[in-house]
Amino acid sequence: MEPSTRPNSQPNNQPSSEPRVAPSSEPRATPSTASSTRRSATSSGRRDRLTRLAESTLQPGFVGTTLPDWVRRGIAGGLTSVVLFGRNIVDPEQVARLTAELRAENRDLIIAIDEEAGDVTRLEAWTGASRPGNLALGAVDDVELTESVARDIGRELHAAGVSLDYAPSADVNSNPFNPVIGARSFGAGTDVVCRHTAAWIRGLQSAGVAACAKHFPGHGDTSVDSHHGLPQVSASAEEIAATALPPFLAAMEAGVRVVMTGHLLAPAYDTELPATMSPRILVDLLRGELGFDGLVVTDGIEMSAVTARYGIDGATVRAVKGGADAVCVGGENAGEATFDQLANALVQAVVDGTLPEARISEAAARVAEFAAWSGSRTRAVATDAAASDIGLVAARRALRVRTEGDRGSVLPLVGAPHVVELAPTMNLAIDGQTPWGVAAPLSDLLPGTTSVRLTETDLRESGDLLDRKGLDPAAERSLVVVVRDAARHGWMSAAMERLLGSRPDAVVVEMGVPNGAAPGAVHLITHGATRVSGMAAAEFLAGRR
Repeated sequence: MEPSTRPNSQPNNQPSSEPRVAPSSEPRATPSTASSTRRSATSSGRRDRLTRLAESTLQPGFVGTTLPDWVRRGIAGGLTSVVLFGRNIVDPEQVARLTAELRAENRDLIIAIDEEAGDVTRLEAWTGASRPGNLALGAVDDVELTESVARDIGRELHAAGVSLDYAPSADVNSNPFNPVIGARSFGAGTDVVCRHTAAWIRGLQSAGVAACAKHFPGHGDTSVDSHHGLPQVSASAEEIAATALPPFLAAMEAGVRVVMTGHLLAPAYDTELPATMSPRILVDLLRGELGFDGLVVTDGIEMSAVTARYGIDGATVRAVKGGADAVCVGGENAGEATFDQLANALVQAVVDGTLPEARISEAAARVAEFAAWSGSRTRAVATDAAASDIGLVAARRALRVRTEGDRGSVLPLVGAPHVVELAPTMNLAIDGQTPWGVAAPLSDLLPGTTSVRLTETDLRESGDLLDRKGLDPAAERSLVVVVRDAARHGWMSAAMERLLGSRPDAVVVEMGVPNGAAPGAVHLITHGATRVSGMAAAEFLAGRR
């Protein structure tokens, strides 16, 4: 941020009441030079004001587990929000210290996190989530349970010092092959998504943490991952209104104050601009038709869906111009340089007339209003550090078991089994380091359990690997095959069929979105790949439930 220019300021050792007399050798200022000085001061003052407005609309992430100096300086300037990721978190105590440092700079600072629980977790990125995700909760379809799980998430976030959670996903997963939503959705039915979106928001916000309904106007009916490309919703406006929009209305009725945009093209409303930067979607539809008057935040602005077309500067400016109030900047390269770059881009866009000053002022005012509301709400709720087992209870209730004929007699497992986990490449919303599966919890219950995790690359590079690592170690032992969204991955379905062709008595555990088929002598569906989902499946396999 540029410093203010104060013409004719007095030296520290000279009282301001005394006139400053120029030496006779100094040329006296002419009216034209005085006017130029005033214009320069005015220009500098305006740029400072615009910089503060620009910085307040950004929600940057940062690298490290302690408060960086540039973030501290930013908060002293105009920065009003930050977002935390797994890279910022070691344990609850450390993140609480970090947020306390942040709040010491501004007690109403918006501290956001992308904590959906389920497969998308930041607090538990290194251990796996202790609460199941949306698909599991939708499968149980008990709104009181969903509200309790969300309240427990809010309790932990509140204790960690977080004031805004980018959750829940209000997307209706109407496309079963959706590569980025899937188990993050409460289900494929609009009614169930409405019920549980509202319950999740009520539970989270009762714990003093603000919720965020995403990804408007609905990311469920897409076949492209917006981290890598621009998805398109081909449905008509009438179809979108009937299927995708009701959960967002339910979220508003439940008191949500933040909506996150989706980086997707919805030609029914706008044939050119993605939703994140479309006035027709953010202003006419969301604010006009649906009546939302809260904060609109973008999905990560660094995602390829928008940067591949507009660049990160262009995407940021277009988003604010199109009606977004806050821009989430969450990529691994997030830092001071990117923060300054985007703030400067917004300022320059106002200066050159691309972005109306009234629009960025409106956006900054909404950010400030939300910051005050969320800050007071956070302080009004007492910290509760008491742990709960509600997550494991929910994961157990979400477990579904199917058997073929009398083959259910293979359970409980007798002796230590061999577990083959077929692992897909996960989308970027899911931390690649987050543990998942059944092998680890099953080893705790049945010592001597062996396991192997195989990827598509592994199997492509070695034609007999499935036999050597999958079937041979299971000779004279039970075989458990663990998959994750098998219907969406042809290689995984093929590998599973090969294993079952040799071992029709094998047990299959599906930890992603089920597709109706039930291969295996026993077929378990966990509706998610969280740590507690794996524990619930292992308990059942070992006969402990």
